[in-house]
Amino acid sequence: MRLDGNDTDAIALRLAQIALEAGRILRAMETGNIEKRTKDDGSPTTLADLAAEKMIIKRLGEAWPGIAVVAEETASTVCPDEYFFLVDPLDGTGDYIRGTGEYSVNIALIRNGRPMAAVVSAPALGSIWIAGQTALTGHIPDGTGQDIVWREARTRPAPEDSLIALVSRRHGDQATEACLSTLSIGTRRMTSSALKFCLIASGEADVYVRCGPTMEWDTAAGDHILSRAGGCVIGPGGSRLSYGHDDKGYLNGPFAALGDVALAPRLALPVAC
Repeated sequence: MRLDGNDTDAIALRLAQIALEAGRILRAMETGNIEKRTKDDGSPTTLADLAAEKMIIKRLGEAWPGIAVVAEETASTVCPDEYFFLVDPLDGTGDYIRGTGEYSVNIALIRNGRPMAAVVSAPALGSIWIAGQTALTGHIPDGTGQDIVWREARTRPAPEDSLIALVSRRHGDQATEACLSTLSIGTRRMTSSALKFCLIASGEADVYVRCGPTMEWDTAAGDHILSRAGGCVIGPGGSRLSYGHDDKGYLNGPFAALGDVALAPRLALPVAC
């Protein structure tokens, strides 16, 4: 499949097929005895992470030979080129281990520092989001052989007050709280992984702020889906995030995911984590 940017929707659909296959691996291993270990950065990983990543890298290589893949578990030191993939085979490993179902498969194709096609799939929840030129969402079939019925994902205008903020269960910090305090937050909803971007993209929430450390493979797919759905993901000063910073170990700075771009001037993100 060509990567000339003329049919990014077709690329996104191919990424969806790969993410769905990875999701089936994760679901099959989820019911077993999950063997976990702690990585050097303190985050957990499992054999399911590794199995899903191995398959994703293989399928990406079959569809787009020669394109670099930067993936969390086994290829996180790969140097990017003009085109490369960012892959998180199991975003929300802790929730996977605990059986909450709030985990996802994230794949994004990057060109010159910005995503051009992406998928976020939540296999345990039966939901999937993709974006090329257009952001779409659908329900994952339950094995009946039916195709996904896609519908457009669109953000909602921010209400005057009572904004819905998505927050993490385990990653709160004072800087994030300071940013949220500048907005009229009415409801805080705890949600894990890249699902936060997608819920905002679907008009179910308004804002997600993260000032603590995250990695590029955590955010790239959700960033693209939200942006194509009418929202934005911004860093300090209102700039869009860029990807492929191997010199920083693919570490993101603070960011805010917004369903309504009009909220951006009301936020003052710190310059660094």
